[in-house]
Amino acid sequence: MTSPHPTPFLNLCFQLGSIIALLAWLAVFFLPGWVLAHLEWMVIPVGLLCVLYVYTLLLGGRFDAPGTAPRGHFRSMAGVLRLFQSPRAVLVGWIHFLAFDLMVGLFILYDAAGHGIGHLWILPCLFLTLMFGPAGLLSYILLRFVLT
Repeated sequence: MTSPHPTPFLNLCFQLGSIIALLAWLAVFFLPGWVLAHLEWMVIPVGLLCVLYVYTLLLGGRFDAPGTAPRGHFRSMAGVLRLFQSPRAVLVGWIHFLAFDLMVGLFILYDAAGHGIGHLWILPCLFLTLMFGPAGLLSYILLRFVLT
């Protein structure tokens, strides 16, 4: 079975979400002082990702290609696999990861600053959070335990 292809609109949403997240992560990595001093501005990329998530989840069905609407459920692994055969379900999951991983990265940045942990110490944790979510959070929890 071949994978269904996303519609142009879903591709656009994917690109938009990815760019928003990337720009925010670049600020977290390379402008940590600015991010901490202007944390309220980070509501913009997080908020945009949340709006994009809710829109594609609740109203994005009209952009599904014929026969690609999400089918499945969360009660079993087989149901989840069926669900994620839909391009829109994959997109919604992707945006979910982008928003939540960014929030975890912001938490790490903020918490580390509050505990006097230098930015260089947390860079590997931030990278792991960007790439592997919970592994990055776990690495930060262990780092904080060791350093504080």
